[in-house]
Amino acid sequence: MERASFFSPQAGRDIDAPRFARARFGIGDVVRHKVFDFRGVVFDIDPVFANSEEWYEAIPKEVRPSREQPFYHLLAENGETNYIAYVSQQNLLADSDAGPVDHPNVAELFEEFDGARYRLRRSMTH
Repeated sequence: MERASFFSPQAGRDIDAPRFARARFGIGDVVRHKVFDFRGVVFDIDPVFANSEEWYEAIPKEVRPSREQPFYHLLAENGETNYIAYVSQQNLLADSDAGPVDHPNVAELFEEFDGARYRLRRSMTH
């Protein structure tokens, strides 16, 4: 399989990745974590794990996801707070039926929720 690389600010280094990767979710999709009680809207996708080694090693080994899958950056919410989450594809489910995401940064990146997903603001595309 052909490989390519990209620079990850979170990892602080170049990341080796497949030239082509298939993400199950897209920018603007609303998703829910399979295990933990939070949901969010996708605002960026890495084709493979592209965060720091410290972050990866902090995940208990028995539940640590494979690096060779898409990882999603989410504007996330739970019953108590809003935050940014970084989640492997294997741990996400579609969740648009639950309605819009209540995160203060959603309006900066996205248009209104259309009942299925958010559309990225035109000013954010190139």
